[in-house]
Amino acid sequence: MDELKEIAKDVRKDIIKMLTKAGSGHPGGSLSCVEILVTLYFKVLRHNQANPKWEDRDRFVLSKGHAAPTLYAVLSRVGYFPRDWLWELRKCGARLQGHPYSLSTPGVEASTGSLGQGLSIANGIALAGKIDKKDYRVYVLIGDGEIDEGEIWEASLTASRFKLDNLCAILDHNRFQIDGSIKEIKDPYPLKEKWQSFGWEVFEVDGHNFNALPDVFSNAKHIKGKPTIIIANTIKGKGVSFMENAIEWHGKAPNEVEAKKAIEEIERGESSNG
Repeated sequence: MDELKEIAKDVRKDIIKMLTKAGSGHPGGSLSCVEILVTLYFKVLRHNQANPKWEDRDRFVLSKGHAAPTLYAVLSRVGYFPRDWLWELRKCGARLQGHPYSLSTPGVEASTGSLGQGLSIANGIALAGKIDKKDYRVYVLIGDGEIDEGEIWEASLTASRFKLDNLCAILDHNRFQIDGSIKEIKDPYPLKEKWQSFGWEVFEVDGHNFNALPDVFSNAKHIKGKPTIIIANTIKGKGVSFMENAIEWHGKAPNEVEAKKAIEEIERGESSNG
């Protein structure tokens, strides 16, 4: 677990550096999902960085596309592309776009960013796996603000209709979206009961806990006959005290002074990230 914690720290520092260099982006929702993506790529997914299109790989779709810096930082650390690419984020002609773009970035499964669409994409990949009798699994990370989108609920019905038990959604439940708390904007609660009523098996976990995350992914894998969703309780801006639960950091890049303070905090583990 200590190794994963160190990787998470490095990923957080990469996110801060990338966004500062880019001068734009989304730190809050990127920092909240770090442990989820680190667990997936270092403990859960069957993948091959030397062969990103390996037919039998597990698939991961980042539906909340504005958290692309987290995905890029993790993909670079497992070897999908050189780390130098990180510092090109959001530049004209760069290989790393502000939202995931599968045609230019090795390891990116699908182009996403228009919120609500990633679950439908994941449904299609999972259904194709069923039809082709493949044993790969499909993972999709959605945001809790993103579930305002009607397409999410249409897709959730589709997944249960086709009994997509090779599909596992992860809900990054950091409780905030661009305009405020999700409860204030369009109250989605109770989350567990709603997903259950749409035919899903629901798990809940501390989305920053490296002891709990591998187990919940393993438990989800054993569910048969219906899709699974993991409600991962997280903190927006996790790891940087002045960004945590601060809505103004939803979509604002830090300046050089703020970035220096953030990186120092991450290195010392002074925030609630520990």
